[in-house]
Amino acid sequence: MNKLLFPRSPARSLRRFTRTATIIAMLVLLFNLLGGTQGAAASSVTTYSGVIGGAAYMVEVPNPWNGVLVLYSHGYVTPGDPNPALDAGPFTGGVLLSQGFALAGSSYSTTGWAVQQALGDQIALLDWFTANVGHPQKTIAWGHSLGGLITAGLIQKHPERFDAALPMCGAVAGGIGVWNQALDSAFAFKTLLAANTGLQVVNITNPLGNLNTAEVALAGAQSTPQGRARIALVSALGDIPGWFDPSSPEPASNDYASREANQFLWAKYVDFGFVFAGRAELEFRAGGNPSWNTGVDYREQLQRSVDRQEVRALYQQAGLSLAQDLDTLESAQRITAKPSAVDYLSHNITIDSELHMPVLTMHTTGDGLVTV
Repeated sequence: MNKLLFPRSPARSLRRFTRTATIIAMLVLLFNLLGGTQGAAASSVTTYSGVIGGAAYMVEVPNPWNGVLVLYSHGYVTPGDPNPALDAGPFTGGVLLSQGFALAGSSYSTTGWAVQQALGDQIALLDWFTANVGHPQKTIAWGHSLGGLITAGLIQKHPERFDAALPMCGAVAGGIGVWNQALDSAFAFKTLLAANTGLQVVNITNPLGNLNTAEVALAGAQSTPQGRARIALVSALGDIPGWFDPSSPEPASNDYASREANQFLWAKYVDFGFVFAGRAELEFRAGGNPSWNTGVDYREQLQRSVDRQEVRALYQQAGLSLAQDLDTLESAQRITAKPSAVDYLSHNITIDSELHMPVLTMHTTGDGLVTV
């Protein structure tokens, strides 16, 4: 897939920057929960880099080292994009090193939905660290977005290797939950706004062409009150927030027009790239479609959504029948999954929530890609 498939969202970039102080505070809190004590400030840092099994790695060890290793798992990298090893954000990493924490991170040996590879690559890096640097007194797993899911997967599969974890804005609903929720929105979008366009919701054969088809339909819908009402319904089924740019105030809860406009921006600049193109990479890995919506009651889904009042108001303003559109969704042919693909995604990974160590999670209220 083309590296320009998923444009970098300024909203997500700024949110990562503004979360830095919170991240540091949470890591220090975990450190304190583990009984750590503050040592002398680091005077120098030794950096290691290389490749293990096709995955680049980066390790930084301060002198003096407080004995704690913080293992970072990065987020989703679009196939074709650069994939360097990361052990932290630049400002966050500098502060942690100055406090005596050692940092490590792998690039993973593949890009895309690389959960399977990441779980092995990160453990291989821990083994390398122990053999070449020393045995950590404590190890904390942390990561953001897809890396948050990988972080949770690491402590689930290898609890003996970790003492605490910090998944940040993580897709901790697990692979099946995340992609089934995405399917709900994609199914509603195609059914109500792109029924005769050839748009593929699953079993995507031409990712870039499919994404273009979706974007054309999205732009057309945004130009009419009826289309905007249906975009609001599609967004509600995915619980997409009505806030895109964190540098501006969040729209009021009853400013439905502004909230829908922000949901449109999430679809245009972020979500549709994953839903209508990125899914193809996942399906290739899984050997077929791992998502389904058989048995889903979209009336109930809407009733559970925090955006339900917005949907009702915009439908009324547009002179559309919400009941009729929900009937259309109910009667539309549903999508079934390939069992072997479901099994792949379940193993890569579903979180069982059996926690045996301190775990702190963090989510922003305005994240329209990894919703809470």
